[in-house]
Amino acid sequence: MAADLLHELLTASPAGDRRDAKAEPADPVALEYLASLASLPLSSIETTEQQSLAQTSHSLLLSLQALSKRSHKSIIESASNHARLKTALPALASSTRDLKTAIPKLDNEAVHFSTTYHKSGENELLNARKKALLLSRNAERLIDVLDLPTLLSSAITSGSSAAAANYASALDLSGHIRRLHSLYPESQLVDSVSSQADEAMQAMAINLISALRTPGLKLASALRTISWLRRVVPDLDPAGSAGNGGGLGALFLVCRLSTLLNMLAALEPLRDLADQERVRQQQQSTAGGSWSGGQQTERYLKRYIEIFREQSFSIVSMFKSIFPDSGDQGKGSVQDDPLQPVPSALSTFPLHLVEMLMETLRLYLPNIKDQASRESLLTQVLYCAGSLGRLGGDFGVLLASLDIGDGAEDEWVEVVKRHRVMAGRLESIVGHKERRPSQVSAKV
Repeated sequence: MAADLLHELLTASPAGDRRDAKAEPADPVALEYLASLASLPLSSIETTEQQSLAQTSHSLLLSLQALSKRSHKSIIESASNHARLKTALPALASSTRDLKTAIPKLDNEAVHFSTTYHKSGENELLNARKKALLLSRNAERLIDVLDLPTLLSSAITSGSSAAAANYASALDLSGHIRRLHSLYPESQLVDSVSSQADEAMQAMAINLISALRTPGLKLASALRTISWLRRVVPDLDPAGSAGNGGGLGALFLVCRLSTLLNMLAALEPLRDLADQERVRQQQQSTAGGSWSGGQQTERYLKRYIEIFREQSFSIVSMFKSIFPDSGDQGKGSVQDDPLQPVPSALSTFPLHLVEMLMETLRLYLPNIKDQASRESLLTQVLYCAGSLGRLGGDFGVLLASLDIGDGAEDEWVEVVKRHRVMAGRLESIVGHKERRPSQVSAKV
């Protein structure tokens, strides 16, 4: 109570301000000091209290100086931060209010996102991303698939001029592409690759057909080429009409016939000379003069018959070696088909060849008036007929129908006799040579 009274006395104001002074709360520190001061005697207050206050003030001053020296930076920073609190706290309150109002919207958007882009839902953007991820994971496989047509074209291009194994690789690649197309018929990528592979296989078929038209075609090359065509043609012809033996046989004969015609067309300079002689012979016959020429016609016919003999025998023999069962086509269905089956290509092909030769002989042989030259040509034709006769295409009887002038029958008979004598001698020599090794082996 004494401290309160002292505090009121010390803080007393003029009468007009007393109400305001009472309204101010008392300082607890001041009250504590006044309470301790009231408990002291008056003599002590007058003598030692002032010294004690001075000592305490000096001690506090030293403490403040030490504190300011040690922590003045922290104090200054705290003061500046405290000053910024006046603006920071209202900003924090405003941000808090904004966050409070935005949280419901954020929650709604999160729910909408989770329902829209859920794995079990249907969304175009999500499906596009799934496709993009799937494409990224299978990029290397797709590149391998896209490289298949290029590899196929490279194998076909190199196979046409290099090793034959490249054609086998090309056929394997084509089979792989067709299996992919059968597994994924709705894929546009596989469909595009399959169409490019079909174009490459068509180029391969063209190369193989061109190989069949090579002038110096051997049996081994022909067998290999036909075996590849048997694998290529069924893929290019879904109906299968061109993939059977008859279709390939006809293709082979057409290609070889084209080669024969090209070789005979190379004799065009000699044929032109023979045509000129034929025109001169007709002019002299019309004028009533005698004709003793025919040397250019003889050269042309000798070369023509030589090429014809070599190529016709090669074509027919190759055909029979490559297609051994071609003559038996349709025998099982003769009774079931009232129109009869189509004959094999080989049954009509030799007739076409013989007709070509006979037409040429009918046109140019009458121009040769020298008997020895005619006999030499007829003998050459008989050898050609005998060559085809070993393959079942002897046309020697048709030579009797040639009109080569007066006395042609006697000349024809003499030529046939000499040919038979020479053929008999040749057979006896060949038979003697064939018997000698057997006799030697029997003696041994």
